[in-house]
Amino acid sequence: MVVEAIRYRQEQGSYQIHAYVVMANHGHLLITPNVEVSRIMQSLKRFTAREGNRMLGLAEQPFWQDESYDRLVRDQTEFQRIARYIEINPVKAGLVSKPEDFPWSSVGRLPIGLQVANLPHKAEQISLDSR
Repeated sequence: MVVEAIRYRQEQGSYQIHAYVVMANHGHLLITPNVEVSRIMQSLKRFTAREGNRMLGLAEQPFWQDESYDRLVRDQTEFQRIARYIEINPVKAGLVSKPEDFPWSSVGRLPIGLQVANLPHKAEQISLDSR
């Protein structure tokens, strides 16, 4: 459900996804935003909290922590380092042996070359870590 929400917001034009992973207790997004990052996070968190609570049969329970962390990606080297960090996260957590085996990440699910080839040179690159 969270991955579907991430993809939906891209389809709606809020951002371009470069990498993502949704873990049990946190998630990471590497995006080029087309709207304010705070609007993106508020929308994603609000929708997924409501749907998550509905799926779990909970009434208005806290679903996400209040904070999220975003930072400007300054160059292609940093961009690639962050994308790799995001993609290797499930392996480091011991959940899978290869990144492409984790079903809730962008590895193998985005068109080949999307991560770097479509990186706009003048747009801000933002890495969002929700924990």
